[in-house]
Amino acid sequence: MGVRLPVVRGTQPDPADHSVLAVNAALLTDWLVAFLRDEVTVRRPFRTVVVGVSGGVDSAVTAHLCARALDPANVLGVRMPYRTSSPDSLEHAQLVIEGLGIRSVTVDISDAVDGLLRSEPDASPLRRGNVMARMRMIVLFDQAAKHHAIPVGTGNKTERMLGYYTWHGDDAPPVNPLGDLLKTQVRALARHLGVPEAVVAKPPSADLVRGQTDEADIGVAYENADMILHYLLQGYSAARLVEWGFCPADVHVVERRVNQTHWKRHLPATAMISSTAIGESYLRPTDYAPPAALPG
Repeated sequence: MGVRLPVVRGTQPDPADHSVLAVNAALLTDWLVAFLRDEVTVRRPFRTVVVGVSGGVDSAVTAHLCARALDPANVLGVRMPYRTSSPDSLEHAQLVIEGLGIRSVTVDISDAVDGLLRSEPDASPLRRGNVMARMRMIVLFDQAAKHHAIPVGTGNKTERMLGYYTWHGDDAPPVNPLGDLLKTQVRALARHLGVPEAVVAKPPSADLVRGQTDEADIGVAYENADMILHYLLQGYSAARLVEWGFCPADVHVVERRVNQTHWKRHLPATAMISSTAIGESYLRPTDYAPPAALPG
């Protein structure tokens, strides 16, 4: 997993020292607000955003950042329950919506999902969950088209690195303020932003299957996964982490998931037949130059 870095004597990491994941929440907030303003209103011709507000901490933080960046009147929060969704999810989503004063709409996806799966009564929970996640993206993009808005994503770095999301579902929105923040860091930012503690402290869940939790699905607690990811992404080997005292089973799960889900973190592979393959070797100036550098 990248270049193996030597351990400097006297600086061996402590698996219990989570301070390495600490963020400057105030500075981070300013940066992400600026990022959203630039990506939504400068680089794209939008003033309004659509956010799926699930009742979880990631969507709550995203809604808070969008409200600060664009004004609450320019944020549409969309609740998208399925018939087996937890009532707490709807209540917590409403807490966020009312606390921010953003506009909202509730679109029940039950009929759409059930209609699609009616001829597939034996569909596994995984398949059903993927259908729900992609249906929610259909709703978000449709609401965005209705309101001339752009969907903003809510996925965090931990989920992305572990491949714990539905491809072309959760990762579909073109703007994502949380994609480089580990779950632990999102929680810290949430408390700084004033997200209700009931939302921050509850066990994370995609709420696709009754009783499901993220950490049970993944097999590792988020705070442990984040620590392992922190060092793996610096180039240290899994064996070195185990030497330092990280749980071998946790390290194995995290490393395996990262290695097996690399493909999910990229656009579809394009067969290159020219020197101008989009997204492979060629970018127009508007794809990489800041707006100020472009001709009027």
